[in-house]
Amino acid sequence: MKQLMLMLLLCTAIGADAQRYQADDVTGTWLTGDKSGQIHIYKNGSKYYGRIAGGNKKTNKEHFDVHNPDPARRKDSLMGLVLLKNFEYDEDGKWTSGTIYDPKSGKTYSCNMSLSDKNTLRIRGYIGISLLGRTEVWTRLR
Repeated sequence: MKQLMLMLLLCTAIGADAQRYQADDVTGTWLTGDKSGQIHIYKNGSKYYGRIAGGNKKTNKEHFDVHNPDPARRKDSLMGLVLLKNFEYDEDGKWTSGTIYDPKSGKTYSCNMSLSDKNTLRIRGYIGISLLGRTEVWTRLR
C-alpha cells in the first residue's frame, strides 16, 4: 500500500511539473549554449519565432549570413535574422513543429523546444526524427 501511495504521489508530482509552464513562458531573450548569440523569442499570432538580437563575435565575416544556401542572401545581416520559425505550444509543455536555421552551416533543421525551468531552454534540432539530432541548452537573459 505504501508503494502504491508513493507511486501515485510521484506521478502527481511529475504531472504537475509538466503543466507548470504556460505557452508564453518561452518568450524573452536567451543566451545560446556556446554564449555567442542572444536570441529573442516572441509570439506572432499563435506561433513562436526567434530572431538574433545580439552576439559577441567581432569579425565582419560573422556579421553576415555568408553560409546561406541562397547566394543573394549572403550579404544579409545576421542581426535580426529569424532563425526559429513556426513553433506551436502543445499541452505537454513543449513547443513543437518548428524549424531552426543554423547560420554557421546555412542549414535548416526540424526543431522542438522545452523548458527545464523558467531560465533554461532545451533546443533540439534534428533531421527526420528527433533521435537524429542535437540538443543545446540556452539560458534566459531577460
